[in-house]
Amino acid sequence: MSHTPHELAEEFPQHAENMHGLRETDAHFARISDEYHTLNRRIHRAETDVEPTDDLHLTELRKQRMALKDEVYKILTTESAD
Repeated sequence: MSHTPHELAEEFPQHAENMHGLRETDAHFARISDEYHTLNRRIHRAETDVEPTDDLHLTELRKQRMALKDEVYKILTTESAD
């Protein structure tokens, strides 16, 4: 499979080390980052027509991904401020 865009480490390279630590110590962060990863892969498969879907469904998946990304960013910036 080709490179999957929008991976969290790619989206927030300045927080890569912090994300690794949080995945090991924060169950909530681990859960939402896993959800993001799974959802991002689904979107990539739909966008590359490996598993085609209609535009409405793809838009909903992208909205879910954005909400998870926002939550990840909020945790990362809150942790960085502490």
